[in-house]
Amino acid sequence: MTEAQKARLAMRRGEWTGPTKHTLPGYVKCNLVVLPKADAYDFIVFCLRNPKPCPVLEVTDPGDPEPRLSAPGADLRTDLPRYSVYRNGLREGDVTDVRQLWREDSVAFLIGSGMTWDDPLERAGVPKMKTWVLETKLQTVPAGRFHGPVVVTMRCMTPAQAVIACQLTARFPMNHGSPLHFGDPAAIGADLEHPIVGQPVKEIPAGLVPVFWACGVTPQWVALASKPELMITHAPGHSFVTDLLADQICLP
Repeated sequence: MTEAQKARLAMRRGEWTGPTKHTLPGYVKCNLVVLPKADAYDFIVFCLRNPKPCPVLEVTDPGDPEPRLSAPGADLRTDLPRYSVYRNGLREGDVTDVRQLWREDSVAFLIGSGMTWDDPLERAGVPKMKTWVLETKLQTVPAGRFHGPVVVTMRCMTPAQAVIACQLTARFPMNHGSPLHFGDPAAIGADLEHPIVGQPVKEIPAGLVPVFWACGVTPQWVALASKPELMITHAPGHSFVTDLLADQICLP
């Protein structure tokens, strides 16, 4: 049994409810979106029009919670440590099991996560560092009912680290790829005073440059703006761990 399989079983049993960031290095991690079939077509078009925040790795058949391509035998209703639930544009309390919310027409989307390249980035000489999740003034390209702002992750790096990060993450297009911005946060309207994840930032430390990647939390902000009847997602930082290996899916 692989480490990824052991971790998913621990999540299924409720023994692992914390974040997956900086855990299980080497495995591809994914963000989750689950929608009724009636909304699935518009959402896949939305993802195709917004490949930086929403690079789709797998879509399940309606009613089937098993991601047969990326993690055979897994159950997307139980095998994440924590889920967020949105109804009609409102976020309900997070849960650790969504079997009671799963429907016969539920379609699951696995969207590549930047957590996948945390380990390759560290091996390339960029150490683990604090990450913020921020709303921006950038807007996604709408599709059907789906629209809303782009959410980003921000890391503060030295210029040398930023060069390495830009080059390395470009090799992971299915995990958000290269940064969409670096430098002045105001240029993209990044809300440093009210981060989604992380402490408020008053100023960027001297000698560091903020680097911004598109983030898989974007669909959750789209849920708030678009108000679908029901959207189930991963809780921020609590991604799904696949059996895929990061070094095998990146570009040469």
